[in-house]
Amino acid sequence: MNKVILMGRLTRDPEVRTTQSGRMVARLGLAVDRPGARRQDAQPGQQTADFINLVMWEKSADLAQCYLTKGSQILVEGRLSVRSYDDQQGQKRTVTEVVVERFEFAGSRPQGGGQNSSYGAQSSYGQSGGYSQPAAPAYGSADDEDVPF
Repeated sequence: MNKVILMGRLTRDPEVRTTQSGRMVARLGLAVDRPGARRQDAQPGQQTADFINLVMWEKSADLAQCYLTKGSQILVEGRLSVRSYDDQQGQKRTVTEVVVERFEFAGSRPQGGGQNSSYGAQSSYGQSGGYSQPAAPAYGSADDEDVPF
């Protein structure tokens, strides 16, 4: 089984491109805190982080471009992928990344307006399942009359 679930903050804005075959792809960086782990030069109580490369395809790449920015807190679910390629100098490089199959907004709404003004907290998108609406509030919903009990 190859399944990865991570929660962290984006280290950069999504880099979105279109492949030669016309598929949209986004590359992102995710900083994931490691509570309890400490660097030798860290202050007492300071957490360290792992920096994970993420790849999103098609509609999730489009959503990332529209709604995610550096500092956004997200929860991702996907699979680990290891691939190799030859760089411009002809040296073989190996890349480990998480191919995101689903992500959710985990943080609060970003401050300011602009492109992210319609950001929906707790929304999720799965590549095979499609975009789903935010979960209804547990208490005090305006539609309490529709509750079956």
